Amino acid sequence: MLRLILAYGVAAGLIVAAPMFAMLTLAPNNDIATSPLTGYLIMMLALSLVFVGVKRYRDRVQGGVIKFMPAFLIGLAISAVAGVIYVIGWEITLAATDFAFIDGYSEAMIAAERAKAGVTPADIARVTAQMAEFRTQYANPLFRLPMTFIEIFPVGLLIALISAALLRNPRFLPARAA
Repeated sequence: MLRLILAYGVAAGLIVAAPMFAMLTLAPNNDIATSPLTGYLIMMLALSLVFVGVKRYRDRVQGGVIKFMPAFLIGLAISAVAGVIYVIGWEITLAATDFAFIDGYSEAMIAAERAKAGVTPADIARVTAQMAEFRTQYANPLFRLPMTFIEIFPVGLLIALISAALLRNPRFLPARAA
């Protein structure tokens, strides 16, 4: 079971980390070229391996039957491994881009505030101060690492719940006879 969890978790983590690395390191002038929607869609695609891993365990190890809790725990473990790989990938991406992400993110947030209708200089100053504080916090790995993990893990948790709920029914996508 550990081998299955590691294999599917590492694969899911790499499927998320590789495009993120490519998009942020290859973007011209370290632009923030991706949207949160794109990021979460890639996460959903990668974390579909949670479902595949739980189904494989149900079909190959459990003879086509699994209870909710074991299925959920396997899915949760795969999601946790994927989250750790994602965090490692993010740290590598930050190092490769000389932490340019946080500057680009801060500038984008300040520009978005400036673009709002009826914005006052006090509003811009408030957002600028918030972004300066965020930069300071983000430089601390004890803040950054859990924050990065929390970006992906809730998605994996949701997929683990859905997978366990569906796959506890042995008639749902039954194992093929060999």
